[in-house]
Amino acid sequence: MSARGGSPTIVDVAREAGVSIKTVSRVLNHEPGVHESTRDQVLKVVEALRYRPKQSARSLAGGRSFLIGLLYYDPSANFVGSVQQGATLRCRELGYHLVVESLHNDAPDLRQQIDRMVLALRPDGMILTPPLCDNPEVLAALRESGTPCVQMSPERDIRGVPSVRMDDVHAAEEITNLLLSLGHRRIAFIKGPPDQSASAARYEGFVNALRAHDLQPDAELVRPGNFTFASGRDAAHKLLSGRQRPTAVFASNDDMALGVLAAAHRLGLNVPSELSVVGFDDSSTASLVWPPLTTVRQPVAEMARAAVEMLVFGHKSGVATTTDEADLHKVLPHELIVRDSTRAC
Repeated sequence: MSARGGSPTIVDVAREAGVSIKTVSRVLNHEPGVHESTRDQVLKVVEALRYRPKQSARSLAGGRSFLIGLLYYDPSANFVGSVQQGATLRCRELGYHLVVESLHNDAPDLRQQIDRMVLALRPDGMILTPPLCDNPEVLAALRESGTPCVQMSPERDIRGVPSVRMDDVHAAEEITNLLLSLGHRRIAFIKGPPDQSASAARYEGFVNALRAHDLQPDAELVRPGNFTFASGRDAAHKLLSGRQRPTAVFASNDDMALGVLAAAHRLGLNVPSELSVVGFDDSSTASLVWPPLTTVRQPVAEMARAAVEMLVFGHKSGVATTTDEADLHKVLPHELIVRDSTRAC
């Protein structure tokens, strides 16, 4: 308790830890330049005294709002949920709050919506998910307002703008190679929406793997989708209803792959003995359905955590804490997850 009998103050923390008030402030604001042993000592005192800095005081002292914005427009609830979970947990660990907003990528007043949001929240930074991360209006609005941002899985990197992604092309090549190694040659592919950069990247990886085995994609086996269960089900029903049906289907996200499983079941096809099915993302439902889904584990939560860190620790210089472009663009590893929805042809 404070010497005055009220709630503990930053002065009490500094006195108990034997450091200056400025040092305590630097520790609480996660600023560099504090020795690790000193940081640990301050945090122990903070915990022992149950000191909680007032958000308004922190904002005034450091010029920060301690708010991070997350902007999304995505039909896949699994993707958005994983992003939000990873970002929320990392914000909480760093003393920040996450504000989540859904914006329609084609809204006629998109620029005005962002301007109003920035004016009201004064966020310390924005995490942009696809396709908003590639929208020039969104990027221009944030740049002109001086709001730092991090792109998650952008179509292409922008000089000076941090980004975090996985290698969708290589991951799609890996899972296609798995099907090829099992003897499949008539492999269907269900695309994602054209406004999502991952859609083109995953199809590119699929085509690369086929061509490496002297195969060409069959236009009759490529169907459009939009990353939703219904689009996967409808596409699969058309693919599987013909006489020359595929022996395997690569749906470019798990929601659509679950739709393929549903269509196969309705048509009386056994998975995997009559049809192998693979997805992409390793969503929470991928291991709960029957048969469990072979897929690619996309490090969505980890990418969200990394995006928060890039905003928090790069705040003072608008995120660009390094002049090395390679350091601004992180690529996190994926993992091929083989389950029971695939077998040899």
